[in-house]
Amino acid sequence: MGLLQERYKKYTDPQYFMKKGIYPYFREIEGKEGTEVNMEGRDILMFGSNAYTGLIDDDRVIEAADKALHKYGSGCAGSRFLNGTLDLHVQLEKEIAEFVGKEQALTFSTGFSVNSGVLACVTGREDYIICDDRDHASIVDGRRLSFSTCFKYKHNDMEDLERQLKRCRPEAIKLIVVDGVFSMEGDLANLPEIVRLKHKYNASIMVDEAHGIGVFGRQGRGVCDHFGVTDEVDLIMGTFSKSLASIGGFIASDKYTINWLKHNTRTYIFSASNTPAATAAAMEALHIIQREPERIEHLWEVTNYALKRFREEGFEIGDTESPIIPLYVRDTEKTFYVTKRAFEEGVFINPVIPPACAPQDTLVRFALMATHTKEQVDRGVNALVKVFKELDILK
Repeated sequence: MGLLQERYKKYTDPQYFMKKGIYPYFREIEGKEGTEVNMEGRDILMFGSNAYTGLIDDDRVIEAADKALHKYGSGCAGSRFLNGTLDLHVQLEKEIAEFVGKEQALTFSTGFSVNSGVLACVTGREDYIICDDRDHASIVDGRRLSFSTCFKYKHNDMEDLERQLKRCRPEAIKLIVVDGVFSMEGDLANLPEIVRLKHKYNASIMVDEAHGIGVFGRQGRGVCDHFGVTDEVDLIMGTFSKSLASIGGFIASDKYTINWLKHNTRTYIFSASNTPAATAAAMEALHIIQREPERIEHLWEVTNYALKRFREEGFEIGDTESPIIPLYVRDTEKTFYVTKRAFEEGVFINPVIPPACAPQDTLVRFALMATHTKEQVDRGVNALVKVFKELDILK
């Protein structure tokens, strides 16, 4: 056995939790993901999905993907830069740019590769990237790849953000990068105040709308639209793997910035382009959420109902303002026990432990879809009340 294998032979954390019977990952789903999924031969309520619009099993989205599969084949066998650009990609980019209120957009094969690629090249050695300390891992990896000086500010702490801006040379580019909706805690970035600081310190802003598209703003245009600051935000990033029921991501900005990114972003130039089926599915989902405002209205109806229920039952849910509801446990092992017992009670939820959160902030994440019913929410809440009381988390 070599040195590499000797090192990782010592990594036994997963096996520790497996022996206890509370390992919560890689659970197999045997069919489409809807509000209920088939797992281990029975139906389980799904409250662990990011499919906020509930379109992932919509027949219209599936049909659009199927048509594209038959017209274009299963893949493009090359990057967008060379042989992998379809008219379908170009059309989706035009529609996404218009939807989020920017001149142009680029689509990528994954949302992660948008952030990791764009942040690696959008600023230079003499510039600065300034991030919220709870930004998504893809933002963290992107800033690590950048040659720019990187600063972090305390979560949603605008005084600390200003302190970091004061550290920057006035003549340098200063890019503030922030999640619009924070994916674990469900709270929103303080974009109005970030915009004010942008003007005060001549900075630029990039917003990750992965969890905002299809949820906030007019027709689900995102948190930037929700706050009315779209024109003040320089770059808007989003994904297709959540509300748009597919896989992939995009960056949208002015035509000059997109021209630079198109010719310099390594994760765009050196990755195979998104599949025809995934591209067509995302485009159809985009059309549906614009045609059916009642879908997002119902999402908020069940979200507000769930928030009310959890608060009434005494759960600690933090500052969430979205369909992402964190139920704080504040103990890693107990968080895994909650996940296991919830599953036994017929409810699928996700555990959140470091590095996705601070060690003292472990939680389970309860997420809503537009296709959930209040009756399903009641079943989910009641099951979790039982589990949390059993484990002496809820008094």
